[in-house]
Amino acid sequence: MELYHRIQIQDVVRLDHAALDAVEAGFRALGQGRVVQPPILSMAIEESNGEVDVKTAHIRGHDRFAIKVSPGFFDNPSLGLPSLNGLMIVFSAKTGLVEAVLFDEGYLTDIRTALAGAIAAKHLSRHDSRRATVIGAGVQAELQIAALKLVRDIDTVDVWARDTDRANAYAERIRERFEGLTVNVHGDMASACREADVIITTTPSKSPLLDAGHLPAGVHVTAMGSDSPEKRELEVSVMTCADVFVADTRAQSESNGELKAWAGKTMPFEVQELGPVIASGQSPRTGHDQITVCDLTGTGVQDTAIASFALKRLVA
Repeated sequence: MELYHRIQIQDVVRLDHAALDAVEAGFRALGQGRVVQPPILSMAIEESNGEVDVKTAHIRGHDRFAIKVSPGFFDNPSLGLPSLNGLMIVFSAKTGLVEAVLFDEGYLTDIRTALAGAIAAKHLSRHDSRRATVIGAGVQAELQIAALKLVRDIDTVDVWARDTDRANAYAERIRERFEGLTVNVHGDMASACREADVIITTTPSKSPLLDAGHLPAGVHVTAMGSDSPEKRELEVSVMTCADVFVADTRAQSESNGELKAWAGKTMPFEVQELGPVIASGQSPRTGHDQITVCDLTGTGVQDTAIASFALKRLVA
C-alpha cells in the first residue's frame, strides 16, 4: 500500500483533456448500466457546523474502485483552516486489498466536480457558446471556468457574488490566469446573466438564487452548489421553463439537489440523467434557443474515475 499526498497528486492530475476523458468515461459507464453505486452516506456534526460524506462506486470490469471520505467543516476559515478536506482509498477490485491512500485534501473532488461541469456543458450547451456567467466567487467558481474552456471557446466571463470584494478578487485571478479573457463584475444577478450562453451556479446557498427571469434564450445552466438536503440554488421556475432538465442521478437530485423542491409533488417535466445522455452519443438539445439545465450533486463514479486516473499517473 502506498500513501500519496496532495502535492504529489497535483503534479500529475490537472484540469486537462485526459482527466476530462476519464471522468466522462465514468459517466458513460453509469449510463450503460455498468456501475454499482450505492447511495451517499452522510453524517452531520452540528455542534461544529460540519458534515461528512462518504461516496463510492465500482465500474464493472475495472481493476480498482475508490471510497472517498469528504469532511466539510464550515467554521474552519475562522481558525485558519480549509473548510473542505478528505481522502480517497483505492482498493483492488479483484482482491479487495488497499492499493493506495490518496490524501488529496479535497483536491481530486474539486477537479472531478469542475470536470463534471465541463462535461455537462459539452453535451448540453450550444457549440458556439462564448460567454459564461458564474454565480459565486470561490474555488469552484474559478475551476469551473478553467474546465469549461476545455470544451467551449469562452472569451467573456461575467460574475456575481453576494460579497463584491470577493467577486472583484475572483475577477483579478481569472484575468491573470487566462490572458485575453474579458471578466466583468456585476452588482446584480440579472445583469450578470443577461448575455450568458452558459450560467454556472457555484454557491452553498440555502435559498434559491436563480429564477427564470434571469435566463436568456438558448442558455445552458449548470447548477452544482446544491449537494445536501438543506441547499438550493434554483427557483422552480428555472426547471419548469427548461426545455431539457438533466441530473447526474435523479435519486441524488431528489434528495440532495434541485429536484427536492418537488418532494411529494408530480414534476411537470421530464428528468434525464447525464450518464445515459453521454452513452447515447446524442445531445438532447435540438434547437438554438432551447434552455437546458443540469443539476450536479457529485457521484461516487466520478470519485472512482478520478482516483483510478490519479493512481495510474502516480505509479507510471
